[in-house]
Amino acid sequence: MKIQQEHVIESVANALQYISYYHSPDFIQAMAFAYKKETHSSAKNAIAQILINSKMAALGKRPLCQDTGIVNVFVEVGMDVTWEAELSLDEMINEGVRQAFTFEENPLRASIVKDPLFSRENTKDNTPAVIHSKVIKGDKVNFIVAAKGCGSENKAKFAILNPSASVSDWVLDMIPTMGAGWCPPGIIGIGVGGTAEKAMLMAKESLLDPIDIVEIAQKNNPTDIEQLRLDLLEKINNLGIGAQGLGGLTTVLDVKIKDYPTHAASQAVAMIPNCAATRHLHFSMDGSGVAQLPEVDMDIYPDLEMDYSKYTKVDLNTLTRDQMHDWNIGDTLLLTGTIITGRDAAHARLKHMLDAGEGLPKGADFDNKFIYYVGPVDAVGDEIIGPAGPTTATRMDRYTDMMFENTNILGMIGKAERGEQTVNSIKKHKASYLIAVGGAAYLISKSIKKARRIAFEEMGMEAIYEFEVENMPVTVAVDGDGNNIHNVFQELQTYS
Repeated sequence: MKIQQEHVIESVANALQYISYYHSPDFIQAMAFAYKKETHSSAKNAIAQILINSKMAALGKRPLCQDTGIVNVFVEVGMDVTWEAELSLDEMINEGVRQAFTFEENPLRASIVKDPLFSRENTKDNTPAVIHSKVIKGDKVNFIVAAKGCGSENKAKFAILNPSASVSDWVLDMIPTMGAGWCPPGIIGIGVGGTAEKAMLMAKESLLDPIDIVEIAQKNNPTDIEQLRLDLLEKINNLGIGAQGLGGLTTVLDVKIKDYPTHAASQAVAMIPNCAATRHLHFSMDGSGVAQLPEVDMDIYPDLEMDYSKYTKVDLNTLTRDQMHDWNIGDTLLLTGTIITGRDAAHARLKHMLDAGEGLPKGADFDNKFIYYVGPVDAVGDEIIGPAGPTTATRMDRYTDMMFENTNILGMIGKAERGEQTVNSIKKHKASYLIAVGGAAYLISKSIKKARRIAFEEMGMEAIYEFEVENMPVTVAVDGDGNNIHNVFQELQTYS
């Protein structure tokens, strides 16, 4: 039988829709185990939010995370395969991506920009995908379709070590430098050997294997690589970074390692994390039609609900800096009132306007408000807004002083740690930095009761919004005295 063009396109589109709202069962089971054993209250709360969000996304068939990723496709083409197609395989895959990301019932956030050095113009449909193809024996085409958020992708590490150097030591040195922007708990993928590009490719491929570290731990005679995986899992988790960088017992759910023969004078090593929105699906096509995707057993999800008993309710519309002074790092808050959004491109454009003497855009009132670093998914049906989880706040550090000096904001909401200069600036202005849980985008969106674009509408997900929120869950990460919940990263980096 021939592989038909329309079947490839539909299969890829279906897979991308599927992974936008379904976690794989092995990930849910690993997260449920991490939740059960966690003793640190802030970390346990973060894991609970990720699991609750996952179930909500599965039921609502809406994205787990607002960053629906850059599409990675690994495809193996059997040597005996025949085709009925006018498009190349890459063109078929990209058409599947286009259809998935523009699907009216569940549009996915288009994040891909062309001309990366200069205009960085959004392609509007998340194409092109990053495609890796190989020819194998047989008469089938095997696909792995993955969507990789850049909070984790941006934390990729690479080095050429001396052959006598310890890969384990290098990994343990690198983990703290990744901060919390990759949204742990997740999976660490490691590639060792080959050449530079081969090591990076193996690290990425390793993330697509099932989570099986529990089974490995039960083996009587693990291989050398399996033992290294176990050792690294224990040592990484003992660093105390924990869920969302809040401390606790579980930073990684599994450590994956692939290796390949290499030059005697070289030891290439790459490391890439997968975040709490781990998304990939494996399927094969034999010419019989569109690929059949796995049925989802909703019973795999633990029975969890948000526990708001330890949260403090905050009225943002009457909040003062004096009231904020009572907040301490680790405090959990429920925010109700008005917040303003803005992320990378919006901040850059604000800087350009201020530098040009144009002032702030009309209608964008930042005074006495928090700015939320978010690029939401578009709403569908009767939604107020689509999934709207935080983006990595560290990227906005360069604009923090500008915002404090020109807008009178009370503080910021994002995810992950802030740099030392930014923490000092927060202290100077008696402000606060709050974190929302990365990986809880759909859950967070339900606390947004009104949303309107108030500036830079043509910039799509980079536009500035005004949100009216009700009981939006956050944690104090940097308080008005400059205390920083993420100090563990600075301490670990100094130690290493």
